[in-house]
Parts: sequence; structure tokens; C-alpha cells
Amino acid sequence: MEYETIIDALQWPAMAATLVAAWLVGSRTRRKRLWGFGWFILSNLLWVAWGLHAQAYALIVLQAGLFVMNLRGTRKNLDDDSLSASSKRADA
Repeated sequence: MEYETIIDALQWPAMAATLVAAWLVGSRTRRKRLWGFGWFILSNLLWVAWGLHAQAYALIVLQAGLFVMNLRGTRKNLDDDSLSASSKRADA
């Protein structure tokens, strides 16, 4: 398989990863949301690889911004435990 064909095909797993991520991030459980942000980060990387090949620079900039937001979402979901613990202490 040619390099060009492989790179062109990246848009399909990128799209699938984005859909899986969106499904997981909508979950009520923290664990699934964290997996969702991981899938979003994977999709960001795949879209950037495809965007470089396609010279889709606006898409690359968009993915960079979304990557930062996904890192923020991951951090906020990781911090949920510490927030829950501190609110329980305040209630006691």
C-alpha cells in the first residue's frame, strides 16, 4: 500500500475516534469520560496528521485548540476526586 493511500485513509479512523470520544465524554461516569478525552486526543493527532498531508491548515489549528481543551477536560475529570473529597470535608 502506498504512503499517500495510507495518509488519505487516516480521515476514517480519525472520524471514528471522534465519534467514540463524543459518546464516552457524554457518560455520567468519570472513568468513561476520561477514556473519552483520551479518544479525543487520539483523534486530534490523527486529524493533524491527515491535515498536514492535505495542507488543511485551518483544521490543524482547530485540532490544536481542541487538544488543549481535551487536556483541560482530562485534568478537570482527574480533579473530580479531590473536589469531591474536599466538599465532603467541608460538609462534615
